[in-house]
Amino acid sequence: MRPSRLAPLFATVRALKGVGPRIEGLLNTLVARQPAPAHARVVDLLWHLPVGLIDRPRTPSIAQAQVGDLATLEVTVVEHRPGGGRRGRRAPYRVLVEDETGALELVYFKADASYLKRLLPVGETRLISGKLDAYDGLLQMTHPDHVAAADETGTLPLIEPVYPLTAGLSNTTVRKAVGAALGQLPGLPEWIDAGFKARQGWPSFGEAISALHAPQSEADLLPSATPRARLAYDELLANQLALVILRQRLTTRAGRSLKAEGRLRGAIAEALPFSLTPAQRRALGEIDADMASPNRMLRLLQGDVGSGKTVVALLAMATAVEAGSQAALMAPTELLARQHLATIEAMAAPAGIRVALLTGRERGKDRTAILQALKAGDIDILIGTHALFQEAIAFPDLAFVVIDEQHRFGVHQRLALQAKGAKGTGGGAELLVMTATPIPRTLLLTSYGEMDVSRLDEKPPGRKPIDTRTVPLERLDEVIEGVGRAIAKGAQVYWVCPLVEESEVLDAAAAEERYAALRARFGDRVGLVHGKLSGKEKDAVMARFAEGALAVLVSTTVIEVGVDVPNATIMVIEHAERFGLAQLHQLRGRVGRGAGQSSCILLYKQPLGDVARERLGVMRDTEDGFVIAEEDLRLRGGGEVLGTRQSGMPAFRVARLPEHQELLAAARDEARLRLARDDTLQGEGGERLRLLLYLFERDDAVKLMRAG
Repeated sequence: MRPSRLAPLFATVRALKGVGPRIEGLLNTLVARQPAPAHARVVDLLWHLPVGLIDRPRTPSIAQAQVGDLATLEVTVVEHRPGGGRRGRRAPYRVLVEDETGALELVYFKADASYLKRLLPVGETRLISGKLDAYDGLLQMTHPDHVAAADETGTLPLIEPVYPLTAGLSNTTVRKAVGAALGQLPGLPEWIDAGFKARQGWPSFGEAISALHAPQSEADLLPSATPRARLAYDELLANQLALVILRQRLTTRAGRSLKAEGRLRGAIAEALPFSLTPAQRRALGEIDADMASPNRMLRLLQGDVGSGKTVVALLAMATAVEAGSQAALMAPTELLARQHLATIEAMAAPAGIRVALLTGRERGKDRTAILQALKAGDIDILIGTHALFQEAIAFPDLAFVVIDEQHRFGVHQRLALQAKGAKGTGGGAELLVMTATPIPRTLLLTSYGEMDVSRLDEKPPGRKPIDTRTVPLERLDEVIEGVGRAIAKGAQVYWVCPLVEESEVLDAAAAEERYAALRARFGDRVGLVHGKLSGKEKDAVMARFAEGALAVLVSTTVIEVGVDVPNATIMVIEHAERFGLAQLHQLRGRVGRGAGQSSCILLYKQPLGDVARERLGVMRDTEDGFVIAEEDLRLRGGGEVLGTRQSGMPAFRVARLPEHQELLAAARDEARLRLARDDTLQGEGGERLRLLLYLFERDDAVKLMRAG
């Protein structure tokens, strides 16, 4: 249960003064983080931080005010001019105001006349503030931001925070709602070490969040601002505490010791057409040590595109099979699961390892037969999608789990599959997580901090560098001619269409348009794959491309992960400036997988912005995914890198990476130290840290501690 003192912060915004049903609905759209139906809470408003500020200088007089200025004037109300009907529409309500130097009109649309007469009584002096414009030669101010009595100067904010908005919400409305939310802040004890806090010169939690919503200069909006740094540390400390607790609970639970003579592994390695790289051998050594240990294994295998992660995973699974157990590999998509089946089945055959596939597509008799074979122990390695962790799937002895592209899965899905290894053994399955998306070291700490990490930083021998070029879209016809010459020599080509927006329909339309143009030029040797096709349709097109029946595959980004066609040597990415660095790198990794020379053409629309130019320059200059990942983090920030908004990685509300990476390191050390002293957070200091975990909604960590 969340502590009662935090209840005011987790109430819906409807509990705030001035928030009725209409404003609540708009705030739900603006700040709600809950799953549907989304309800904005008081705490969501507190984390909705200003992105700018308005400085309202006092303007001496109407005569000195300029059109386009933000002016703050002291005026006398002269006359109300209610809007009459005009051409079937209601004319705006106007209020004439003046000072000694001139006059201007205040303009209100859809006005409440009685309210305006109370706000602006004729003959009274008022302070008004807003943007000036002109109509028919007369100076006017439409819907002033603020109106106050002359003796209420203190109520008019001369420096005002500017918030991100949604249609229908004004900055003033959001500012008032945030003010009401700040009024709900309970008194909270200090959870940061007193000495560390004093050295940093940080305010209390309440002082920090109040200061963030009352910036006095542009410097107060920066990640480096003292109040922001304090709250970023709080958030990172909550994140690191949760990860350390998760690691403690998973690794201290009984695992199993998996050892084998290496007969199956030897049979596989002997049949491979290549030798393992030193990086692959190093990673296998680390995995073997984990498997042999009686503690639970929890390891991330990080490998760049084409670095040979699948081989390492298979050789590790072979050890589990030889030890008399079963293994499972879970992939994020059916396409990738089938790709893994084709690769692993071929490599496992010389060792006699029995491999099967289970996805949502296997139904009826086929599905029943697979489940029966699995239950009977006739399947050594089961490959599949999220279908693997459904209740009906029963492994007699699941000892080793591999999860590919972990950032597509949540922690709960991961734990659900791992738990299937607990039946009758006293411990869950050993867990190896793989990702082909190189992750910056900073984000590794925030997203995979509970795992040990192995890194594949070499490509198999014989792979040639990919020739990457940036070409303006004006030269599209030349590129198509070049593609034609390459096809005539037997090459195969990927043609990736632009991201239109977050819409599969529009992306598919862009792909269909390019497909039609290329088909008119190259005939029926052009295929099309996009997100609107069914799994069966996608697989059929991919199979034709893989067997060489298609020379050009036009697609959206559905081919980003996992498709392996060694004969494909050309990658064309249209409107490359719209893609992130990590995504461009993943797409480029679809070529260069055979012994032939490959090339990647990044088509861009001129003129390029500074960030887009830098991004394409990085792609041209390096193929090292780890360098690219660090650059992606630098250029886009931790909230966007690797598409974290669509992934299982945390999107921080206050902390910003890489700007706060020094605070992250400090938070990690503090989390380890505090949990080493008190691993159940029971003492007074522990209770305060529990409060921090609840405040930043790391409730799962508290539940894990309770569960032991």
